[in-house]
Amino acid sequence: MTEPVRSGRSDRSPWNWLLIVPIIVPLLTPLYNSDEPRLFGFPAFYWLQFAFILLGVAATSTVYLMTRRPSARTEAGDE
Repeated sequence: MTEPVRSGRSDRSPWNWLLIVPIIVPLLTPLYNSDEPRLFGFPAFYWLQFAFILLGVAATSTVYLMTRRPSARTEAGDE
Protein backbone atom coordinates (compact mmCIF):
# COMPACT_ATOMS: atom_id res chain seq x y z
CA MET A 1 0.00 0.00 0.00
CA THR A 2 1.20 3.46 -0.79
CA GLU A 3 1.22 6.21 1.75
CA PRO A 4 -0.90 9.28 0.91
CA VAL A 5 1.09 12.25 -0.29
CA ARG A 6 1.09 15.14 2.15
CA SER A 7 1.01 18.63 0.76
CA GLY A 8 3.35 19.95 3.44
CA ARG A 9 0.88 22.65 4.37
CA SER A 10 -0.16 22.99 7.97
CA ASP A 11 -2.96 25.29 9.07
CA ARG A 12 -2.24 24.67 12.71
CA SER A 13 -0.72 28.01 13.57
CA PRO A 14 -1.47 29.50 16.99
CA TRP A 15 -2.20 32.78 15.20
CA ASN A 16 -5.44 31.24 13.90
CA TRP A 17 -6.88 31.51 17.42
CA LEU A 18 -6.96 35.27 16.94
CA LEU A 19 -9.83 34.78 14.49
CA ILE A 20 -12.13 33.86 17.39
CA VAL A 21 -11.95 37.42 18.76
CA PRO A 22 -14.17 39.07 16.10
CA ILE A 23 -16.71 36.31 16.63
CA ILE A 24 -16.88 36.52 20.43
CA VAL A 25 -16.69 40.30 20.94
CA PRO A 26 -19.98 41.15 19.13
CA LEU A 27 -21.71 38.49 21.23
CA LEU A 28 -20.92 40.45 24.40
CA THR A 29 -24.13 42.47 24.39
CA PRO A 30 -23.33 44.55 27.51
CA LEU A 31 -20.73 46.34 25.36
CA TYR A 32 -23.37 48.00 23.20
CA ASN A 33 -26.60 47.69 25.16
CA SER A 34 -26.91 51.41 25.76
CA ASP A 35 -27.66 54.68 24.03
CA GLU A 36 -24.58 56.40 25.39
CA PRO A 37 -21.82 57.23 24.57
CA ARG A 38 -22.71 58.90 21.31
CA LEU A 39 -20.17 59.44 18.56
CA PHE A 40 -21.02 62.18 16.02
CA GLY A 41 -24.64 61.89 17.16
CA PHE A 42 -24.86 58.13 16.58
CA PRO A 43 -25.81 55.87 19.51
CA ALA A 44 -23.22 53.38 20.75
CA PHE A 45 -24.97 50.44 19.08
CA TYR A 46 -24.44 51.81 15.56
CA TRP A 47 -20.85 53.00 15.75
CA LEU A 48 -19.80 49.88 17.66
CA GLN A 49 -21.05 47.79 14.72
CA PHE A 50 -18.53 49.61 12.54
CA ALA A 51 -15.86 49.12 15.19
CA PHE A 52 -16.57 45.37 15.15
CA ILE A 53 -16.04 45.35 11.38
CA LEU A 54 -12.69 47.07 11.82
CA LEU A 55 -11.80 44.57 14.55
CA GLY A 56 -12.57 41.70 12.16
CA VAL A 57 -10.49 43.25 9.38
CA ALA A 58 -7.57 43.84 11.75
CA ALA A 59 -7.68 40.29 13.14
CA THR A 60 -7.97 38.71 9.70
CA SER A 61 -5.14 40.84 8.30
CA THR A 62 -2.90 40.04 11.24
CA VAL A 63 -3.50 36.30 10.94
CA TYR A 64 -2.89 36.43 7.20
CA LEU A 65 0.39 38.31 7.56
CA MET A 66 1.65 36.10 10.38
CA THR A 67 0.76 32.78 8.73
CA ARG A 68 1.54 33.33 5.06
CA ARG A 69 4.42 31.43 3.58
CA PRO A 70 7.23 33.19 1.80
CA SER A 71 6.83 33.17 -1.95
CA ALA A 72 9.08 31.02 -4.15
CA ARG A 73 10.74 34.19 -5.42
CA THR A 74 11.73 35.29 -1.90
CA GLU A 75 12.99 31.83 -0.98
CA ALA A 76 15.26 31.78 -4.05
CA GLY A 77 16.71 35.15 -3.09
CA ASP A 78 15.72 36.83 -6.37
CA GLU A 79 14.67 40.08 -4.76
